[in-house]
Amino acid sequence: MKFVSFVEWNNTESVGILSKDSKKVIAVNEIISDFKLNDNNNMIHLIKMINENNDILNKLKYAEENFERAYSIENIKILSPIRKPIHDIICVGVNYKDHLGEIKKNMTDFKEKELKAPIYFSKRAIEIIGLGDKIKARFDLDECLDYEAELAVIIGKTAKDIKPDEVNDYIFGYTIFNDISSRKIQKNHSQWYKGKSLDSYSSMGPCIVYKDDLKFPLELGIKSILNDEIRQSSNTKYMIYDISYLVSDISKGMTLEAGDIIASGTPGGVGMSFNPPRYMKKGDKIVCSIENIGELINFI
Repeated sequence: MKFVSFVEWNNTESVGILSKDSKKVIAVNEIISDFKLNDNNNMIHLIKMINENNDILNKLKYAEENFERAYSIENIKILSPIRKPIHDIICVGVNYKDHLGEIKKNMTDFKEKELKAPIYFSKRAIEIIGLGDKIKARFDLDECLDYEAELAVIIGKTAKDIKPDEVNDYIFGYTIFNDISSRKIQKNHSQWYKGKSLDSYSSMGPCIVYKDDLKFPLELGIKSILNDEIRQSSNTKYMIYDISYLVSDISKGMTLEAGDIIASGTPGGVGMSFNPPRYMKKGDKIVCSIENIGELINFI
């Protein structure tokens, strides 16, 4: 199943599931009578309800193929699946070997460093933008605007100290994340937080694919395309640290909650890696795609 957040014609923010042909959206509140819309965190509310009552999932699966009422995809606005995250986004740095090579060339503090453990950082997003939204570039602060296509993990239930072989039990699903980055700001500080956290510099969507619809361990093609030019092209099987390792490692001594977002790293081919660098500029179109999830399209 593919879960989406969307806005109806009357500006009511809702959550739903895509029909099999992806042409319609079935609103969850039309299927589950006791599901109450809750402003900014409808998707997280649904994730918690599914975790507490498996019958809800069964009803949604049935409705996916046997719906009576639905919205045409042309008559709604698809939002980021989780527009207002409950915490900062947990990010994994340099988790593909080819991207690690790029980083060593472009960041002096990485030239002699050996990767002995995952690199974690956080990314602030007061609101995550979604499909078709504009990235409001702050070229007055930094003209070096970069893209990073990533697979994002959505946590399904609260836990800590998760064992690697039990990670799948605590995942709700997967989506596409674009870790938009201001490279000059990123390099000017000893940590990456500021350069990754300008307003509108987090994009996610267009949907969350339920975990059972993707074979585990994941081997999904991942790409970014800037103005019809393929910039990144890889597969999640080339992660240095896989999803089971990352979720288990992050959860050691640290509670993860339903709705938490983990961005698992980007492959090689970012704008910073070219000589000279090839960053995004005003008017550009950036597409991040992941096999069996979809395309996340944004405009600068």
